[in-house]
Amino acid sequence: MSEFKPPKDYEELIRVIHERFDNMSKTYQNISVYLTQNPNDVAVHSVNSIAAKCGIHASSIVRFAQSLGYKGFKELQSLFQRRLATAAPGFEARRRALDDELQKRDKSELGFLRELVVQDIASLQDMLESIDTSSISKAAKIIDDANTIYLIGQLRSAPVVELLRYILTMLGKRCVLLDTSGGLATHMARTIRKTDVLIAVSFRFYANEVVNIVEEVGQIQVPIIAITDSTLSPLAKTATVLFPVPEHDHAFSRSLAAPICLAQALAVAVAALGQEGDDTPRIPTVTSP
Repeated sequence: MSEFKPPKDYEELIRVIHERFDNMSKTYQNISVYLTQNPNDVAVHSVNSIAAKCGIHASSIVRFAQSLGYKGFKELQSLFQRRLATAAPGFEARRRALDDELQKRDKSELGFLRELVVQDIASLQDMLESIDTSSISKAAKIIDDANTIYLIGQLRSAPVVELLRYILTMLGKRCVLLDTSGGLATHMARTIRKTDVLIAVSFRFYANEVVNIVEEVGQIQVPIIAITDSTLSPLAKTATVLFPVPEHDHAFSRSLAAPICLAQALAVAVAALGQEGDDTPRIPTVTSP
């Protein structure tokens, strides 16, 4: 049993997890990431179900709870249940609807599409509840004020920054994509100045070059806008504005629906800053209608 006094509410729990995360074992880190990414699921699922999703034994979660000062998992879970009762009153109904939809799954090509769409709808709803207006406003202002917008995202994060580069360029912004061509991304990043901004996108398992560039750029106090999967992401430590977009591991390839939607929302917010008085911000396209 831990000698620590257990956190009394969800907010304190998350703070304690962040403080101790770097010194945790790999197993406890995996549990911490799941808890911070899926607080609604933690509130309603059994310890065995959560353990299965983490790929560990249920006893590890019990020991994790005890290391925080709780008697067991149920006492830890009660914090998530209280949070859910006040923060997301419509979640339970949506969860039941999602479960009902997934019970109808079939293994046809259309069934695969249907399952992905249902899961993406749930991810988008979760993101809508977790992202606050002030973060979007702050990020849009930083992007709009920047001399040059640098973007980096590798592997499956690449489509998100490619979309941002396209839209922001069409808005007349100077954009530089730090891609892997020629192995110059790290050297290009060293040309970033404090009057610029870096938009970084990365999800587990985080691309080493992206993490290293974010850390190096953060040391010279360049504004960083990070889109990632968790507040425990290595991008979170130096981010000026952090957008944690929890991922749901429901397919062989995790969906980009939520981060793509967030990227579009940021671009629309930037467009609105430059088009005051227009009720519907318009983003130019390459071809005319």
